[in-house]
Amino acid sequence: MGGAGRAGAAGSMAGRVSGGGRRPRAAVTAGPHLERLLWRVGVRHVAGVDEVGMGPLAGPVVAAAVVLPVETHIDGVADSKVLTAPVRELLAVEIRRRALAVGIAVVEPEEIDRVNIYQAGLRALRVAVERLRPLVPGFVLVDGREIPGLGIPQSAYPKGDAFVTSIAAASIVAKCHRDALMRELDALYPAYGFGRHMGYATRSHLAALRMHGASPVHRRSFAPVLAALGQAGAPQLELVRRVPR
Repeated sequence: MGGAGRAGAAGSMAGRVSGGGRRPRAAVTAGPHLERLLWRVGVRHVAGVDEVGMGPLAGPVVAAAVVLPVETHIDGVADSKVLTAPVRELLAVEIRRRALAVGIAVVEPEEIDRVNIYQAGLRALRVAVERLRPLVPGFVLVDGREIPGLGIPQSAYPKGDAFVTSIAAASIVAKCHRDALMRELDALYPAYGFGRHMGYATRSHLAALRMHGASPVHRRSFAPVLAALGQAGAPQLELVRRVPR
């Protein structure tokens, strides 16, 4: 299937009726409106940046930065949270194929526990932009919050992954990359079901924590993990809630 065919397939899959007969929430394709304003004033390399994995109890935070060519529009690109896994995977391949550069950063649970989840997310965003090199973007569009110490002009947009093409593309790439990492962790620690819930606090995950205790990839600064270890502490999930979305 050619590039246009893959993108079209992803776009059409996003609107299909689910197996239960109920139509899922429509994924509205994000548009390159902000990118187009920057392209028109001569900024040719515009990066979209987003992170995923702030809320899970286990596994890393992953951020991605994506620079698309001028006037690029990929049908179906939307906030990764409203897309099904098969659609995300198709779109991630198409985004990587068409992007001028993609940067990915992974912050592991040990560092999350050391610096706190809020700071870990910022570090992931900053390193993802750095890993676009040798391409250096002329402007960065970031989801939710600006990145301290970036040294590149930037603007932050709460819920930017829902309406800014390059941010939505970054959210898809980051989500697919993190999901792949969690499937690898599932093979290493099968008792927890990471491949199903990706580290989030589902009922089955909390039950596994109570039964087996914390694995080496659990975030020991998060309240449910501390409870499983019989400890108390400041819940980092409160920091997750402070991130603009």
